[in-house]
Amino acid sequence: MAEIVITVRGDAETHQHPELAVLHLAVAVEGDDRDSVVARATDTLAAVRDGLERSSSDGSVSTWTAGTTAVWSDRPWDGQGQRRELVHHATVPLTATFVDVGALSSWVAATARLDDVRISHVDWQLTPATRTRLERDVATTAVRRAVDRAAAYATALGRTSVEALEIADTGLLSGPGSPGAPEMRFARAAAFSDAGGGQIDLRPDDIVVTASVEGRFSAT
Repeated sequence: MAEIVITVRGDAETHQHPELAVLHLAVAVEGDDRDSVVARATDTLAAVRDGLERSSSDGSVSTWTAGTTAVWSDRPWDGQGQRRELVHHATVPLTATFVDVGALSSWVAATARLDDVRISHVDWQLTPATRTRLERDVATTAVRRAVDRAAAYATALGRTSVEALEIADTGLLSGPGSPGAPEMRFARAAAFSDAGGGQIDLRPDDIVVTASVEGRFSAT
């Protein structure tokens, strides 16, 4: 009986709650007196740094960074197309990685009460060890599903066994007729809403890790 070559695709997906929260924020001050603006920015930055130091000491924050202070001036336009008086600005970007995701909401609520602090967004992440493990797990599952699908096709054709000829990420299988591109996808999201009680409710979606492979099998 002639050999039949079967080409199939296998997919897998898993969900994992975020383990790390990388908070992006900034000190942002503006006003009509340059020295006053710089002084306010310096004082606010000191307050934010103190809060981050305390969170680092209690283990809530693993790392944090503060960027360089940027100071500039401009003359904005008013609604009648006229230049307004000179406005001075000072900004300092900061990031902080929270390993205690539960502590993030309270810290953000307390810090956001400072007049010159702007909370930007949260980047939800997995630890490197978890990310590596999940990538391996979904890749293994995707291959197994490709094998099962090839075996089902072979059985439907009256064949009793399949042997793998090639396994590759989607789009990397040799020869024509293999559309698509390699896939290993992460998805994450953050929602900011007023939860009451002086806290900001941060509700991340699960991080979704997916893998897709293509396999070519010989059915006999």
